[in-house]
Amino acid sequence: MKIIKDKQIIEDSWRHIADDEETGSGDITVSLSRWNSEKDTLANHSGNIGVRIAPADNVGDIADDLNKINLIAVELPAFTDGRAFSHARLLRSRYGYEGEIRAVGKYMADQAFYLQRVGVNAFELEDTEEYPTVISTLNDFTVKYQVSTN
Repeated sequence: MKIIKDKQIIEDSWRHIADDEETGSGDITVSLSRWNSEKDTLANHSGNIGVRIAPADNVGDIADDLNKINLIAVELPAFTDGRAFSHARLLRSRYGYEGEIRAVGKYMADQAFYLQRVGVNAFELEDTEEYPTVISTLNDFTVKYQVSTN
């Protein structure tokens, strides 16, 4: 599968693992609840570890573990649910997270610019044909009136 990372379309090496699924090897993401219950075991995983943050999750729950996490996937279950914007902003500004923050789920290409402004640097969409549109929206505005994380 392909994703957009840092305004480039690239191959994705990550697999999203369900809570009841074996981790196997390679780069994986797990839910916040699985991370919290298995973090000591996951720290020895042979591959990079990512955590998926659902809208109702509290990103403060992983603040002390951010140095062990290579990717944080903020989930957008519907384009009308904007809590992922707040999660990304908090991760960058309050907790100083410098790794990859990826938007996953159901959102519109038009939202990518604003997701980028709050700290998202990777985008995973269900429809990969929208990727050129997403990349073009990342450059929609050249003048910005408010501060951001980038």
